[in-house]
Amino acid sequence: MSRLLIIGCGGVASVAIAKCCQNSEVFSEICIASRTKSKCDAVAERWRPTTKTQITTAEIDAMDVAALTKLINDYKPDAVLNVALPYQDLAIMDACLEAGVHYIDTANYEPEDTDDPEWRAIYEKRCKELGFSAYFDYSWQWAYQEKFEKAGLTALLGTGFDPGVTSVFVAYAKKHYFDTIDTIDILDCNGGDHGYKFATNFNPEINLREVSAPGSYMENGKWVEIPAMSIKREYDFPQVGMKDMYLLHHEEIEALGRNFPEVKRIRFFMTFGQSYLDHMRCLEDVGMLSTTPVMHNGVEIVPIQFLKTLLPDPATLGPRTKGKTNIGCIFTGKKDGKEKKLFIYNVCDHEECYKEVGSQAISYTTGVPAMIGAMMVVQGLWKKPGVFTTDEFDPDPYMDALNKWGLPWVVDENPVLVD
Repeated sequence: MSRLLIIGCGGVASVAIAKCCQNSEVFSEICIASRTKSKCDAVAERWRPTTKTQITTAEIDAMDVAALTKLINDYKPDAVLNVALPYQDLAIMDACLEAGVHYIDTANYEPEDTDDPEWRAIYEKRCKELGFSAYFDYSWQWAYQEKFEKAGLTALLGTGFDPGVTSVFVAYAKKHYFDTIDTIDILDCNGGDHGYKFATNFNPEINLREVSAPGSYMENGKWVEIPAMSIKREYDFPQVGMKDMYLLHHEEIEALGRNFPEVKRIRFFMTFGQSYLDHMRCLEDVGMLSTTPVMHNGVEIVPIQFLKTLLPDPATLGPRTKGKTNIGCIFTGKKDGKEKKLFIYNVCDHEECYKEVGSQAISYTTGVPAMIGAMMVVQGLWKKPGVFTTDEFDPDPYMDALNKWGLPWVVDENPVLVD
């Protein structure tokens, strides 16, 4: 029986909260904390009649380390689950160290202000040394390794779907199907339709920054960077159909490249429709994806944050979205001296997700693994001092939990490969 502090109350957080409430044998108590306490209260009221889990709420600015440390000390959780914004990762990690509790998140750190001179100097040095220019990377959180080791605490990074489940798929494939893995292609297909001309399936700030950035992949241990959306492939996804997909930079590539150095090439592809791409390019051309503040009628605004205000809230897409997602990993490699290929994937139905927890499948496929990652840590199945990604632990209990808690997976031993 464990007590969990959950920071955040958006679409992903709402799913993680619902799943914690379903899993009351593990999570006997949860506290939901965010800047807007009324949102926490509304989610708590929804799930209280359905669960034995005791739910409390709190108001917190996650960037206020002192206030967050006090909240942790007052509530005394076994772990903190961060399902807020990636901007807040480091502050929450600092508070967890100060209060002496384990830390779990779903996405790696990136700065809110990419023009900050101190951050910019470190970023530009990294770009030259490593060869990729994405704003998000693991280096800031990996730098906490010694602090968490000395404190005897676990920090589990990136337990969403991708990153998260996809990285567990890699560990599972290596443990059970391959002696050596040569290539990994991570494919993220959303075959859903929400009916809007343009909307993002998760936080618009994070989504649009990610998609509009240059793409990159790892080959022979080095980064290869390409112009944004310049590599396109078509793939026939099981239960979804033929879709256009584009090579993007994605954070699990960095961790997998470090933890599986034998792999010769790691790529990440995501599907997009033409309407989405046309809207995004137009918005980028007029400066609406910029994170640099501008003056508007005497008020300083950040263009991408203003755009976020105009776009539909991803948390409201559930009742409108139909279709399925298919997310997984295609592997090539060798087993017993013979060439082998494999596709491990999950198919998730938007409408079924909405019936169960009131969410579309994008939030569901991230929120369920967030709960599972927290469960792995609080039960001691994945617990050792330091900072780790999901591919660094035994994959079997996590894979079993995916089947149990709503994300069943399929193994295809004769998939079509991506050229």
